Order: sequence, then structure tokens, then C-alpha cells
Amino acid sequence: MGFMALPELGQDKGYLSETVFTSIFISFLLWSFHPFIYHSKRFYTVLLWRRVLAFLVASQFLRIITFYSTQLPGPNYHCREGSKLATLPPPNNVLEVLLINFPRGVLFGCGDLIFSSHMIFTLVFVRTYHKYGSRRLIKLFAWLMAVIQSLLIIASRKHYTVDVVVAWYTVNLVVFFVDKNLPEMPDRTSGSSLLPVSTKDKDDRTNEELHKPEKDSKMKDEFHKLLNGNTVDSTDRRQRLQMNGKHGEDINHTLSDATPNGT
Repeated sequence: MGFMALPELGQDKGYLSETVFTSIFISFLLWSFHPFIYHSKRFYTVLLWRRVLAFLVASQFLRIITFYSTQLPGPNYHCREGSKLATLPPPNNVLEVLLINFPRGVLFGCGDLIFSSHMIFTLVFVRTYHKYGSRRLIKLFAWLMAVIQSLLIIASRKHYTVDVVVAWYTVNLVVFFVDKNLPEMPDRTSGSSLLPVSTKDKDDRTNEELHKPEKDSKMKDEFHKLLNGNTVDSTDRRQRLQMNGKHGEDINHTLSDATPNGT
């Protein structure tokens, strides 16, 4: 349906979809590292990329299953009949079998279609900025770029329409379920300077906050008991006796100095 609705761009304009994808990729990369440069820090870059990589790994894992279990004729120009790149030469050794004639087999592959890897990266980046970005206009522009990228991929005949459509609903579902199971990122604008490294650290801090009132009340009780003289250990008792003895000596010396001689 996409091939019928969209005119073919041709080989000389196939760079358009790659240009849009590269601009989206570089823009997201620069934005994700902006907390190192600007004073306005809304998120931690490490935690942001941990989520992004989780989305990408889950989506690519599903993509491997789908393009290994499906087989469609490659629509790209180098996959068509008569092209020298339409078929790969037979492997000469085991290494060529494992590497699939790298890098030629990667750059000019014809079977990895369902679903589009370019759309995986594009949708993950756009959804991540939509959640953690601050500019509403840029969010709308990012979604517009994702739609344009989809149309250009089909018009360049790099993927079928089904590859793009499957990517749209699969990636969004993957992001929804993975994001639901990951802990929410802390907001840096709240003034919190602690970075939760692991679940253990988070539990330790929670336990400290829960037991803090108990520790405070216990310290107050010990302080009152110490003032009343109820519970004092032997070391404290000796120190208090020494202090009392020294204080008494000071009083006696003061009285003796104040009393006149012979009285």
C-alpha cells in the first residue's frame, strides 16, 4: 500500500531518509549529554541511557525473531534482479559463514526486513524525549520527524509498509512494558544530589530514614538518664568522680586563699 501511495524516490535520493535518521540520532545524543554542559539538569544521563539501552535491546531481540521467522523479497535497489549485490558469493570458510561476508552482507543485506531497525531507534529516541524533554514544540517536531522518517523509508524502497507499521506498535508496546518495570528516574530539579546506584543502596537509605526517629528518641532517653544519673557506666562514673574531686579541690583552694592568715 505504501509503494502504491508514495512515489519512488530513486537511487539518487535514497540519502534523504538516512539524513533524517542521522539528524534525529545526533540531536538525541547531544540532548542526552546536555546536563554536563548546562546548569539546568532534569535527569541523570547514565540513568537515561540505561533506560534507552533497555528499550533498544528488547526491541532488537524481537526484531531478530521476526526477521528470522519471515521471508520477503528485498525491495531495495541492490536486492533486485540483475543487481550484482542481489546475491552473495558462496562462503569459502567457516569464518565467512559466521560473519555473513562482513561488512558487505551488513550494508547490502536483503532479508532483515520485519521490522525496521531505523524506526526502532527513531521511536525510542522520540518517546524518551517526549517523557523527559522540556520543550513542547520540540516534542511535536520530533513526532513529525518520526512520521516523515517512516514515509521516506517506504518511498526509498528500503522497507515495506508492514515493516514500518509493525515497528510503530511493537516499539511503543516494548517501551510501555519495559518502562513500567524499571524504577522511575529521580528528578534532579528537586535538589536531591544522591544517585541511586543499586537497589541495596536504596533499601539502606529507606531503612535509615525509617529508623531515624527511633534513634533520635533513644538518644534523648539516654541523655535524660545521664543527666539524672540513673545509668552511667564505670568509665563515665570515674570521669564524673574525677571532675567532682577536681571541682572540690578548686573550691577549697579558693576558700583558703580568701581566708586571712591567723583566723
